[in-house]
Amino acid sequence: MFRKSMLSLGIMFTWFALAQEPMSTEKAVLTHAPDVPPAITRTQPAKVVVEVETTEVIKRLADGVDYTFWTFGGKVPGPFIRVREGDLVEFHLSNHPNSKMPHNIDLHAVTGPGGGAASSFTTPGHSSQFSFKARNPGLYVYHCATAPVGMHIANGMYGLILVQPEVPMPAVDREYYVMQSEFYTEGAYGEEGLQPFSMKKALTEIPDYVVFNGSVGALAGDNAITANVGETVRLYVGNGGPNLISSFHLIGEIFDSVYTEGGVLANQHQVQTTLVPAGGSAIAEFKLEVPGTFILVDHSIFRAFNKGAIGMLKVSGPEDLTVYSGKQADTVYLAEGGAIQTVPAADKPELPTTMTKSEKLAFGDRLYKANCLACHQSEGQGIPAAFPPLAKSDFITVDDERTIGVVVNGLQGEITVNNHKFNSVMPAMQLTDLEIASVLTFVKNSWGNTGGEITSDQVAKVRAKPAANTQPQEH
Repeated sequence: MFRKSMLSLGIMFTWFALAQEPMSTEKAVLTHAPDVPPAITRTQPAKVVVEVETTEVIKRLADGVDYTFWTFGGKVPGPFIRVREGDLVEFHLSNHPNSKMPHNIDLHAVTGPGGGAASSFTTPGHSSQFSFKARNPGLYVYHCATAPVGMHIANGMYGLILVQPEVPMPAVDREYYVMQSEFYTEGAYGEEGLQPFSMKKALTEIPDYVVFNGSVGALAGDNAITANVGETVRLYVGNGGPNLISSFHLIGEIFDSVYTEGGVLANQHQVQTTLVPAGGSAIAEFKLEVPGTFILVDHSIFRAFNKGAIGMLKVSGPEDLTVYSGKQADTVYLAEGGAIQTVPAADKPELPTTMTKSEKLAFGDRLYKANCLACHQSEGQGIPAAFPPLAKSDFITVDDERTIGVVVNGLQGEITVNNHKFNSVMPAMQLTDLEIASVLTFVKNSWGNTGGEITSDQVAKVRAKPAANTQPQEH
């Protein structure tokens, strides 16, 4: 009995000594989207020091469109923060001296008044410090909560913090940080220049832009995330809002597991689209079986194709024709008829009446990406049997008047381009004379075409002629 009592006492002393051992201290690794800090491998809690600076910076929202973002860490979204369940987080928030507004931070992972907002209110040129215990594992949104709260969030002040559970989630090959949000600007979508925030539009909850990772194209083209066939990918998806719920979808893939609302249990499997509430998150995992470009969208689909909520995952590796065959047949389907369609005009900024050739090339590049890229593709290569190429195009180089007429009046019927037949419908584009002159000048000077310049006067003359003069002709 005596020996058993001493043994129990010894165990108690050992536990007490371990409990009193000081935590190790480390500085948090912070990453900007789409990157995620490496997984935490230690098995004990630590004191983790997080240092974040708030800045107000002018950056690109879309091609030709700038915006004054209020940021955590100089970018939108703010940095991805990764800690471990049980960690003591010492948070330092500094507000840059050039800021015009006070800022703070509300971390949804914090148990305490305002999620830390009450302790982190920081005026320009000052720093604040507070600490919290990372008690609850999961993926959490953080945001500024200084009045007016909606305006601070709408201007870009949000990000994600992952409290990694003590029992780690299954290992994956790649992890990415994707955060949706919306922007409300005085000008319409694509209106050029420095656009101010519109409180009126924010209150109506009808944004001009809905984007991933802070701007149109932040996850597309050269900014696309990447992976290889056979790899497993985990997406940490957040929604900064401030207003809209996201219907998050990856075209061409099924989410093998979804941790809904940022929890750490994979509570759904084989999911096509998952809802991510404003101020909420989700974790989505999937294994890649075939190569190609997979498109991330908010499946409230006009947000994707008309407001910017679109991204790309480019997957490399061998084909597997048992999983996906590619095209096996090509038939024509014209159930909607062959009438020439007209694209409605959007409100446009006041443009100069003339431009130099170099100004037209830059302006035309932006117009091409906004209006033509989906059909004619990024390098003007077109889509076989559907949309003719603009690269090294004999149709473009032969007759400027006819080319202008196609853009002004639209086109239907069979044409021959580079010795290949095409028979589809080109809608009439509601662009100004200068816009048409600019985009065609850009096309004529790109992708191996012969060069030259289209003028507004040329477009005006074609516009004054009957539309029949622009129907296709063999050449």
